[in-house]
Amino acid sequence: MGCRGRRIPDRTACLVHASEPDHAAYLTALTPGADVDHRGTSFTTELLDRLLHALRDPATGHPRLGEAWFDGATFTDPALFNDAVFTGIARFGAAAFTRAASFSGAAFTGEAWFSDVAFADVASFDRAAFMGIASFHRSAFNGDTSFFGAAFTGKAWFNRATFTRDASFDGVTFADDAWFDGATFTHDAFFHEVAFMSNAWFNTVTFPSEAWFHGAAFAGDALFDGSVFTGVACFNEAVFTGAARFYRSAFTDVARFNGAAFAREVWFEGAAFARDTSFDKARFEAAARLGPLVCGGTVVLDGAEFGEPVTVEAAARAVTCDRTRWSSVATLRLRHAELDLSNAVLEYPLTVAARTTPFLSSDPLPETPLSGRDPGVRLTSVDGVDAAHLVLHDIDLSSCRFAGAVHLDQLRVDGWCTFATTPTGLRRHRILPNWWSLRSTLAEEHHWRAQRPHPTAAQGWTPPPQEDTPALKPAALAALYRQVRKSLEDGKNEPDAADFYYGEMEMRRHDTTRSRGERALLTLYWALSGYGLRASRALAWLLGAMTVTLLALLLWGLPVDDPKPTTTGRQVAVGQEVNWTTHTPDPVNPTGPWPERITTKRFEKALRVVINSVVFRSSGQDLTTAGTYTEMASRLAEPVLLGLAVLAIRSRVKR
Repeated sequence: MGCRGRRIPDRTACLVHASEPDHAAYLTALTPGADVDHRGTSFTTELLDRLLHALRDPATGHPRLGEAWFDGATFTDPALFNDAVFTGIARFGAAAFTRAASFSGAAFTGEAWFSDVAFADVASFDRAAFMGIASFHRSAFNGDTSFFGAAFTGKAWFNRATFTRDASFDGVTFADDAWFDGATFTHDAFFHEVAFMSNAWFNTVTFPSEAWFHGAAFAGDALFDGSVFTGVACFNEAVFTGAARFYRSAFTDVARFNGAAFAREVWFEGAAFARDTSFDKARFEAAARLGPLVCGGTVVLDGAEFGEPVTVEAAARAVTCDRTRWSSVATLRLRHAELDLSNAVLEYPLTVAARTTPFLSSDPLPETPLSGRDPGVRLTSVDGVDAAHLVLHDIDLSSCRFAGAVHLDQLRVDGWCTFATTPTGLRRHRILPNWWSLRSTLAEEHHWRAQRPHPTAAQGWTPPPQEDTPALKPAALAALYRQVRKSLEDGKNEPDAADFYYGEMEMRRHDTTRSRGERALLTLYWALSGYGLRASRALAWLLGAMTVTLLALLLWGLPVDDPKPTTTGRQVAVGQEVNWTTHTPDPVNPTGPWPERITTKRFEKALRVVINSVVFRSSGQDLTTAGTYTEMASRLAEPVLLGLAVLAIRSRVKR
């Protein structure tokens, strides 16, 4: 085959095959900053040194090239372009470097094109400055700094390199370690579908614009410790076969790891996310820990899969786990967050706990994006969750929707978990106080009551998050209350369990599918004692009943005077039997004005009758007919009211 090398100007041969006079004349004519075109030329170290020496700038002592065309060139010996300055386009498309290639300290003021380049040995771009758009892209040249399709067989060094415009490494293969420590990408950085066959080092790298690692494959460790991502950071569909380290990294914009696969350890300890970060459908096969991290937005774990025991630690505004699959024991330790567990799949116990103090990563993690927020954790939904494997510790459940969960009776609620409470205060435009007693409730009851047609009945209750969200019917709410109550009782939380029994009875009372008789009985039970849970209500009724009984006895029940029995008889003869008859006259009903019937003596008698009636005893006091029936009614009703009050007190102090 003939020589593929580009002929030197005004000559018939390439730089390799030109005669010595032609060769010398060409090099002598070159000046610093001149354009060179040596496409397809085969360079040895000696030949390349002679070319660069002819282009050396006396002022700086470094080679200075204008437009440089080395497409398809072959460098059979080490190629040293150290500190070279390329003032025009630098094209090395499909070039082959069979030995080491070094561009350390080189400056590319124009575009740089390394598409389809083959680096068989070490390739060094340490401290190189790409001031134009750097493109290694296989498609039509677009002015980027691009290494698309390039293959680095040896180690690749880009430490402290600077990319002033877009830099594209799409489709590049790094067979050995790739080093980008301290590099700066001022514009977008593209690493789509890059194959890192060994370790990839991106420690303390600065990405002021967007960083795209979509579909990248990291066969070794991926190290991004201390890196700064100012623009969007996209690692969608990336595969991390080795460890993935983002220790103390900072993400100013959105970070996406959707569909990424993490085969080994994942290090996000001390990472800071100013906005949302998404792990949608990501797979964590062996991660023992995720975090601790700080996120000023939402941490999205929707559809993610955790294959091994894992602890997730995050301080965030929100954490969503919709359809997240936990295939082993897991713990969620959170701060500041609203947590959504809708449709999460729990194959083993999942513990959700609120952390009261900031997370530590050698030092307490700064939570500046979350300043001013309550550090507590608020669970918003467990819809579709098998609650048999769910453990909640110190969680705010005031807005949590339990509807749709199964096995709620096996839910474990530990620590200081709080539920929603009923409205307090006076009803608007009313003088009488609110009949709703302060008690723990489910958020679903708030939603149902807030959507009731009567404005007064809905006042003070929290509406559903979305106006079009249908509220549960009382029958379904009663079932929810029953299951959660069973869970609280199993956890020895009797006071909250009592409140949930109250809620269950309330929903049964409002359930129009039940019979009128049952609802009437429940209404009476509610009015008298709050379903045996409101001691004050039962005691109020008891006090009222005792007062009514006392007044009735004073006015009508006690006779004017206590009847005195008289004995009469007749003796017929001495030694004969004597017959005597004792007769007690009927009590005389009191007469006269009512104020005259209320005396201290009559009050003491009536009070004795009332007190004995409360404890289901007879006082032995003579009464009128009206008083007798009054005592019978009080002996039946008042002990029941006293029992209801005792039952209510017992429900509050029971442990």
